Amino acid sequence: MTCYDRRDLGLLLLRLGTGGVLAAHGAQKLFGWFGGHGLEGTGQFMESVGYAPGKASATAAGLAEAGGGTLLALGLATPAAGAAAAGAMAGASAVHTPNGFFAASGGYEHAASLGLAAAGLAVTGPGRLSLDHALGHTVDRSWMVPTALGVTAAVTAVVVGLRNQRLRKREEGEQEALFED
Repeated sequence: MTCYDRRDLGLLLLRLGTGGVLAAHGAQKLFGWFGGHGLEGTGQFMESVGYAPGKASATAAGLAEAGGGTLLALGLATPAAGAAAAGAMAGASAVHTPNGFFAASGGYEHAASLGLAAAGLAVTGPGRLSLDHALGHTVDRSWMVPTALGVTAAVTAVVVGLRNQRLRKREEGEQEALFED
């Protein structure tokens, strides 16, 4: 029998907690489970906060959260799973940033915490109590960490940047005229 150390148990708990929360949030978006609004309602919300097209944005966020969260919990393809979840949480943080840090005020605290935990797991790895370890780390190679995080960071920067452009244009269109004609 293999003896697992405290690090492996700690990583398992972190993966199960972080992955479980992310998977549940993704299921809200994709399927309307756990009091969520499903793709239609989430798509409308995404559109209202500048992510367009809304339904495609809801699908991408839901898949990153549900898929990334499930894979993190299992400890499978950990670099890609953590990076995908971190990217989704960066996009969520962008929405909540105007409200400040604390979640009680609608801030980005929760999304940032989940994103940092997911990124940390991508970097650290899943530990020995994982499918990655059981499969000989075939989908958890060291080169995958910078690749997954780099690609996700680039895509996230583009998506959030486009969202910010849409919001600026929307605000410009809603401004009152300075001078009467």
